[in-house]
Amino acid sequence: MASPQHQVQAAHVVIVGAGFAGLEAAKALGRAGIDVTLVDRQNHHLFQPLLYQVATAALSAPDIAEPVRAILRPYSSVKVLLGEVVEIDPQARRLVCGHGAELRYDYLLLATGARTGYFGKDHWAEVAPGLKTIEDARLLRTRLLWNFELAERCDDARERERLLTIAVIGGGPTGVEVAGAVAELSRHTLVRDFRRIRPEKARIVLIEGGPRLLNGFSEKLSDYALKRLQRLGVTVRLNEMVEEITTDSLWIDGENTPVGLVVWAAGVEASPLGKGLGVDIDKTGRLPVDHCLQVKGLTNVFALGDLALCLDGDGRPLPGLAQVAKQQGRHLGQALAAYIRTGKSIPPFVYHSRGNTAIVGRHAAVYETERFRLTGWFAWMLWAIVHVYLLAGFQNRVRVSFNWLWRYLTYERGARLISGPMTQAQKRMEEAHDEGEPTSPQSAGGREARERPGDPAT
Repeated sequence: MASPQHQVQAAHVVIVGAGFAGLEAAKALGRAGIDVTLVDRQNHHLFQPLLYQVATAALSAPDIAEPVRAILRPYSSVKVLLGEVVEIDPQARRLVCGHGAELRYDYLLLATGARTGYFGKDHWAEVAPGLKTIEDARLLRTRLLWNFELAERCDDARERERLLTIAVIGGGPTGVEVAGAVAELSRHTLVRDFRRIRPEKARIVLIEGGPRLLNGFSEKLSDYALKRLQRLGVTVRLNEMVEEITTDSLWIDGENTPVGLVVWAAGVEASPLGKGLGVDIDKTGRLPVDHCLQVKGLTNVFALGDLALCLDGDGRPLPGLAQVAKQQGRHLGQALAAYIRTGKSIPPFVYHSRGNTAIVGRHAAVYETERFRLTGWFAWMLWAIVHVYLLAGFQNRVRVSFNWLWRYLTYERGARLISGPMTQAQKRMEEAHDEGEPTSPQSAGGREARERPGDPAT
């Protein structure tokens, strides 16, 4: 395995990605006065763990995002370039951005994160969006709120029931949090806003292909999450696999379920940027790295965060958590700065877990470390403290804390804005309603709900 080649003269470090890992590395290198160019296709750093709260109208997008230039303003040696990297040539040590800009580097840090993965069924993305960007969250919020509005206007009981059926696929932390948040939105907030429908009767279904929820946690905490979700009225279906998704139905183990909205929380895959580097990647697209986070087979190219296949002391891949990315970014930034300045070897990266946490609902969360496990109110408070601490920007911490306190006292969610178009299925239902036709599943695109795609009848 080749080691990084020490640059005796001033070195230029290029960082691709302004997530947790990229920003921490940029700040550490900036403190040391190293020449850095950070490239990202978005001008903001996004706190992805709270995206589900934007999707369920608990927070607004600006509450969990901060301009990258504002974060890196104190570091004069760090430049920010808005653009998307489309080509990397490790031999020539250069990369090309989509707008034609070409950058040369001495050291390259890749921290482009992950995107929603559909296990080879990418056509599901249109009908079952995930939660990785602000656009994803706004789209889900719009579709969710539109369904309640259309149900209020609907005269057909079966179609109304379909519109108020929300399915969440994936029983990991994101799926559990989304399901709990949608249940609380319908049962505690929207219940006071509508006259014809009963939002508290909305059917929230959480589908997990494995035998339990929160597979990365202990069985005790998984059981707690299951019981709390059931208390909220969430229907949890374990050991069941989704076979097909259409605009208004799910096929699960041969059974058809009409649905108004599907949220995908079942899988992620690494950013596709690593595929063009000519090295072996794992099945999710991650780049294998050595103990100092250098990509195996490449010189002076490093991978961090969700893009890196980094193994712990027991040979297991590190999880795709914010705390992992932050620690990797800080470690490599400091170590690489010392290496560039003095030639000091980059020490191995060692991950120190601060524990795993997930929220299930009001007063309900799970928190687990190697030493202890917590559930309920104390875990809920720890979850809130950890997430506020991880937010970028003091004003964001203040806003989110105030919004959470207000929501806790009043059950109100002030970000209930519909800011996008209806889906095609929703449009069909609205057009049928306006024309005075029966708004049943059969007249509103229900053929897809009754006939499985690929069957001879279609």
